[in-house]
Amino acid sequence: MRGGPSSRDAGRDVTAGDGLTEFEAAVVAVLATTEPGDVMSYGEVAAEAGRPGAARAVGGVLRRVPDLPWWRVVAASGRLLPHDPERHAAALAAEGVPTRNGYVIHPGRGV
Repeated sequence: MRGGPSSRDAGRDVTAGDGLTEFEAAVVAVLATTEPGDVMSYGEVAAEAGRPGAARAVGGVLRRVPDLPWWRVVAASGRLLPHDPERHAAALAAEGVPTRNGYVIHPGRGV
């Protein structure tokens, strides 16, 4: 689901020594490689952070760690945040990511 490979470094080199757990630091590192327009599922972030199957834990990291691009993470189905889909859609739209009815629209696949 990711918009494409990225070599961009957001300039935030984090480690567990920054008060983050090893997993939190890994999630931050994964999200630091995203660019505007990239979209990943919680499961994709978890897998890239070294913990496949920890999709729900990624949501916890997004709630606890400030300044992460939370809007670039959606459910595997493309579903936006169930408690505030309008805010999520607006943040994605600002980066050129189309949404409809609470879901990311995937090019060539519809919703």
